[in-house]
Amino acid sequence: MSPEEIRLRRQYNQKLLQSDFTTPEQVVSYMAGMQAQEYAMAKWAVALRMQETVESEVEKAFNDGRILRTHLLRSTWHFVTQEDIRWMLDITAPRVITTNAFMYRKCELDSALFNKCNTILEQLLRDNNYLSRDSIKTELANKGIEGDGLRISLIMMQAELEGLICSGPRQGNQFTYALIDERAPNAKRLSGEEALRELCLRYFKSRGPASLKDFTTWSSLTVKDAKDGLGMIAQDFEKTTIEGVEYYYLSDMPPMVKKQFDFLMPDYDEYGMGYKDRSVLLEQGSAGNKNQFDRVIIVNGMIAGSWKRTLKKNSVLLDLQLFKPHKATDRLIVSAIEKYSKFLGRKVELV
Repeated sequence: MSPEEIRLRRQYNQKLLQSDFTTPEQVVSYMAGMQAQEYAMAKWAVALRMQETVESEVEKAFNDGRILRTHLLRSTWHFVTQEDIRWMLDITAPRVITTNAFMYRKCELDSALFNKCNTILEQLLRDNNYLSRDSIKTELANKGIEGDGLRISLIMMQAELEGLICSGPRQGNQFTYALIDERAPNAKRLSGEEALRELCLRYFKSRGPASLKDFTTWSSLTVKDAKDGLGMIAQDFEKTTIEGVEYYYLSDMPPMVKKQFDFLMPDYDEYGMGYKDRSVLLEQGSAGNKNQFDRVIIVNGMIAGSWKRTLKKNSVLLDLQLFKPHKATDRLIVSAIEKYSKFLGRKVELV
């Protein structure tokens, strides 16, 4: 399988080439989880995998609780659906907690303190009393629990990982927290084996061709658990070996799909962050850099430059930096700019 076919299949499976999804929760459910610490960019990542939509529709889905934002998979925020949050936490949170152990010790956080904090949080947030982190920090301080930004962040993350809290609706531009039991009362619970199978299935269906190492990096699961999960679904997938590495993917891509998708890729988008080995996005011989997957321009499936935005009152100022500017490439990204303009509902001005 050539690098071009890998890129094409990944774009197709990630619903970047074409999508029948009409709601944000359909996208997030299909993808299982989507990295979302950069909230504005995470909304754009969801929209890229939908039919035509605007930012306010994704924002409404978040405020309504149809998509939630919490820590799972890795030590960072992800979007997840109401229905999936419980079983996703059950299978991935223990590994994240283990990863966090060093920072917990460094900040003098232990199970007794976490339990005390959780009791306070449950009382504070009960009956849909959504509160911002600053408000919660003040309340914890009133109870004798002090801490800088990092310590409070770890306390809140642990409460998320233990399945107590998740995102509430935004209050203006402020994020709030809510109790999961109230925000996602109908969340599914799966057995350990069922959850492992489901996570593997959704990952390889939405991100294939992908390797076992890609999956363990994305999910934080152990190699043993990943192999067990892959063994449950392998018969439903095609397998190809490239330079000694096995890649799994669905073979249902229509033969007429030939054109790669050109787009303004958000920070931490799954087209890059969904894999351990991202070299297929780079031109052959390119060394890349540590920020090569942060807000880049994708042309013909590969990184062709970077972009920045500045929001103005009624427009957005885009600064596009192409590695190899030429008229053909400029024409290729016109549709990408137009799509982003429609999503924001703002006129685009180019630097």
